Amino acid sequence: MKTYKRRRQRGSRRKNEMNVVPYIDVMLVLLIIFMVTAPMITPGVVNLPSVGQAAEVPATPVEIQISEDGSIGIRLRNAGTQFQDIAKDDLLGEVQMLIQQPDTPVVIAADGKVPYEEVMQVMDSLRANGVTRLALMVNQTKSNNE
Repeated sequence: MKTYKRRRQRGSRRKNEMNVVPYIDVMLVLLIIFMVTAPMITPGVVNLPSVGQAAEVPATPVEIQISEDGSIGIRLRNAGTQFQDIAKDDLLGEVQMLIQQPDTPVVIAADGKVPYEEVMQVMDSLRANGVTRLALMVNQTKSNNE
């Protein structure tokens, strides 16, 4: 009788482990269900709003060149034209003729020996006459690592 009690006591101990096999089985079944149903789902149709006009192509910048001797040249930058020499008094009229859109950029390329004051005078006169996008062109120097 004692042997029976000992066996029973040993066998009645509870396991402190959790059986995860049923959870793995459920996850595999769910995975299979999702894999089968995913290709059958049709994507929702999105009705995009229509636009009256397409966005305009960015305007070709107007380039103003100020030489060391004080002469001023003007051209459309990407049009492949040569600089047209103009007088300083005619600069505003020429710029207004070349500007196609109100936000057309104007790029000033001044020689390194041109006084900064002269460049600022040109910039101020352009701003005073409605040119909103002004930029200065510079030469990029190569670093020592290259």
